[in-house]
Amino acid sequence: MARAVLITGARAAAALDLARAFHAAGWDVHLADSVKVRMARWSRLHVRHHQYPPPRSDARGFRAVIAGLVERHGIELVVPTCEEVFHLAAPALHRALGSRLFVPDMATLRLLHDKFAFATACREWGLNAPESHAINSAETLASFLPTSQDWVFKPRFSRFGDRTLVGPTPTKLEASGLITAGDWMAQQRIEGEEACFHAIARNGVLTGFTAYNSRWRLAGGASYAFEQLDDCRAEHLRRIAAKIANNGHIHGQFACDVIFDCSGQPWLLECNPRATSGVHLLIAQGAIVGAISGQAQCAAITEPRQAFLGPAMWALGLPQALRTGRLSEWRATISQGRDVISQPGDRAPALGALVDAAVFSLKGLAKGISTNAATTCDIEWNGEDHD
Repeated sequence: MARAVLITGARAAAALDLARAFHAAGWDVHLADSVKVRMARWSRLHVRHHQYPPPRSDARGFRAVIAGLVERHGIELVVPTCEEVFHLAAPALHRALGSRLFVPDMATLRLLHDKFAFATACREWGLNAPESHAINSAETLASFLPTSQDWVFKPRFSRFGDRTLVGPTPTKLEASGLITAGDWMAQQRIEGEEACFHAIARNGVLTGFTAYNSRWRLAGGASYAFEQLDDCRAEHLRRIAAKIANNGHIHGQFACDVIFDCSGQPWLLECNPRATSGVHLLIAQGAIVGAISGQAQCAAITEPRQAFLGPAMWALGLPQALRTGRLSEWRATISQGRDVISQPGDRAPALGALVDAAVFSLKGLAKGISTNAATTCDIEWNGEDHD
């Protein structure tokens, strides 16, 4: 009998790619989300789809449905991809599901997701993180005005670079009103080359890793095409990831944004304890299922391979390429990379992704929020206590 996996956050491209990988490895795959997403549902992949209540507004209902799915379908492994990870880690559900839940405990998730707490922890662990300060009063904010352009100001709990101010003028910083919007932080501004890594750990031991960068991204920083870093930089970041996994006793997925300064030194900026774009590169290596299920140790870094979100590369990347004279680079990415959404024999998810994007956009308009915010408003977690 096939082992069963429940992948949550089906709205994410990472969920569809993970579903394909687990299915190819012989697992019985279940996908679930709090919204009905077309991208995954329109795929020809033989999986079962489920829906749970929005965890942000109905935490108890969410936990009850998840527990029921696990019991009813004999789920051996629950793998989250989006911010529902924070609701899966609620103490009651975490205790009930035990080892079936591929999620760190709530204390670890808070440490990783809180940008100020993560920066503080990194420095305690002997890892490079920019000087960081919590901002929770007008007086603290005022102390940064004379040197505001040397700092990055951002919410301690946020995503997609939302509301981040990079080196603002004193006037812009004063006018932002940021201290009225919850806990913020100031982080020393580091100039250099941005990169990311995605890691998988089991009980504090690194079992999967990839490091990458992107030349195709949205204004807020979200990428839609990804390419592995050179071996030297990737190996440096792999050692850092292993140290984070060990010191944080991490059991689950985590990813970090990094910047290499002019001397080549990497600085850890923030952490996302969930699936990120790096998942697609690990899947291309054939390393993801074993890394999550515990059947393999950390795979060696392979030759560079590109991956991209097809609908975004056509709808956003092509206009950008035409506007900036990068058409040949765009063509190379399309021809040499792997489209993680649309694949031979399974093209409908690309159309589904476009429909989903339109639905989230309309949802954002109706709620008076951005499209990005609309994609997470029912699942995001900003440090609140669980009931």
